[in-house]
Amino acid sequence: MEWFYKFPHMDDETLRNLKKAIDDGFRAFTRGYGEIIESMFTPLQHFLINAERFMTQTPWPIIVAIILAIAWAASRSLKIVLGCFFTLLAIGYFDMWDDTMRTISMIFVCTVLSIAIGIPIGILMSRSNSVQKVISPILDVMQTMPSFVYLIPVVMLLGIGKVPGLIAVVIYAIPPMIRLTDLGIRLVDKDVLEAADAFGSSDRQKLFKVQLPLALPTIMAGINQTIMMALAMVVIASMIGVQGLGQPVLKAIANQYFTLGIFNGLAIVGIAIIFDRVSQSYGKRLQQHREIVHG
Repeated sequence: MEWFYKFPHMDDETLRNLKKAIDDGFRAFTRGYGEIIESMFTPLQHFLINAERFMTQTPWPIIVAIILAIAWAASRSLKIVLGCFFTLLAIGYFDMWDDTMRTISMIFVCTVLSIAIGIPIGILMSRSNSVQKVISPILDVMQTMPSFVYLIPVVMLLGIGKVPGLIAVVIYAIPPMIRLTDLGIRLVDKDVLEAADAFGSSDRQKLFKVQLPLALPTIMAGINQTIMMALAMVVIASMIGVQGLGQPVLKAIANQYFTLGIFNGLAIVGIAIIFDRVSQSYGKRLQQHREIVHG
């Protein structure tokens, strides 16, 4: 009756051998192809380094002016612009400017990469139900897998540093971008597509002149969610060498520095609020424009 009380399982020796075989195989793959894979990410490393250099070495008034200009162009809201201004002033006043700029540069590169990869995959999913059935379970796994687990294969392949952290953040943050691109295109009114067909539009014209413009508010919601998830991964990514606001938080956890952790945590919250409000406002403006045009 032992099987009734204790779930039957593989014997310990077999399980140990299986795990060892998998680990040895992955290590052999890393030794054989690690340098080749690392060289593939060299352009990405240069992009990240240049973005970080621009954010940290440009005088702070210029950076503040650029961020406020982007906030105004996206939201057309004086309240949001003022909120961004005072948040940035507080971050600078409490001596968190450089770490904040490193974090923003990381989020910027992650978002660009997520858009560049996520939108084409989302388009592909929207055009084929069979592709959607294959990719959706993969996205489910990516969204439910504990974020720490992403670090293991990335670190084994690429070691410690900015690029491994960037890749881990992108893997964690990209699913909403793919899902909402797919959803936005699928929600485009069928009557509009029939009208485009009636005018003799090709599939390419329909995609770029009808479907993507009409799906843009939903895609913007995907970008918003991707940014939020990337920010949530900042502290975890700091464990493998990603510089920014995550490292002081990690240091505060290790050494029980309460104020250091709270201040840098609030700085992350401040950045998250800026990104969230600006991107949401832009999405709402796109939605209103769409309703006016098609209303």
